[in-house]
Amino acid sequence: MTTLRPPGTQAARQAQLAAAYRHCAAIAAEHGKSYHLATRLLTADRRPAVHALYAAARVADDFVDLPGADPAGDLMTWSKALLEELESGWSEDPVRLALVHTYRRYDIPLEHLVDFLAAMTSDLDVTGYADLDALDRYMWGSASVIGLQVLPVLGTAPGVAREEAAPHAIALGEAFQLTNFLRDVGEDVDRGRVYLPADLMAAHGVTREQLAEKRFDDGFRELMREMVAVVRRRYDDAAPGTPMLAPESRDCVRAATALYGGILTEIERADYRVLDRRVSVSKPRRLAVFARRLTAAQLARVRVTIANPNSRSSTGA
Repeated sequence: MTTLRPPGTQAARQAQLAAAYRHCAAIAAEHGKSYHLATRLLTADRRPAVHALYAAARVADDFVDLPGADPAGDLMTWSKALLEELESGWSEDPVRLALVHTYRRYDIPLEHLVDFLAAMTSDLDVTGYADLDALDRYMWGSASVIGLQVLPVLGTAPGVAREEAAPHAIALGEAFQLTNFLRDVGEDVDRGRVYLPADLMAAHGVTREQLAEKRFDDGFRELMREMVAVVRRRYDDAAPGTPMLAPESRDCVRAATALYGGILTEIERADYRVLDRRVSVSKPRRLAVFARRLTAAQLARVRVTIANPNSRSSTGA
């Protein structure tokens, strides 16, 4: 393995790293508007790491969703380089550099990344899931470990072990991804993949051909109604984890949950007609959620600063 040589001076390294994190923030702002808005409620020292995690997941996902001539080869090459760079501690690729720094800074277990990359690789061949259990197994790598990656960045409240909060972080990662699956049924089937459990589809008389043809009927409506209920139960499972987080991180998670949970409400308002359109939470609604949480987030930072005056993370510095 070739040892990568970072820029020679500390100042040069810091400049390149800062540019890498800005690049990741731009990716998050362009592709994850709700997530990006919610991250503005985090302290400034935590925010770049979340951007790095999002950007890396986005890049890997794009190898599958927006494939070039050799998607499997492209994903394998990118993944191999990333794993080598995690060991060496540096990358010339901005997204991978920010991710390497984030993984090392927060001591995130490597197996989370390996499991995520395995899930992305499976998307190249697997086009459907027999039941919710099978979908959950896929989501371990594509969603659950995302929650586990973010958890060390957010931090936990005094006296709360990371392991105690982990099941709720897993549930929230799954809830977010299941929300995406319901919103993006039409787009996913155009890529040849269906993330709705096949047994539930059959129970409601819904076929892959129907999805591909964008044919809405009562069976599809009832299938979506049942799946929305499934996703809401995942949000319920995640909810007890928010008070376990560091106080200055809670409002970010509350905002993200409100914004993503709001997509389910928009799906219902659209009468579950998502095959030929993409529902979303309006910009005024997103800004209203952000404004409502902003004051609470600022107060949380003040309280933590008063309690821990020497803590940089509590001040957002």
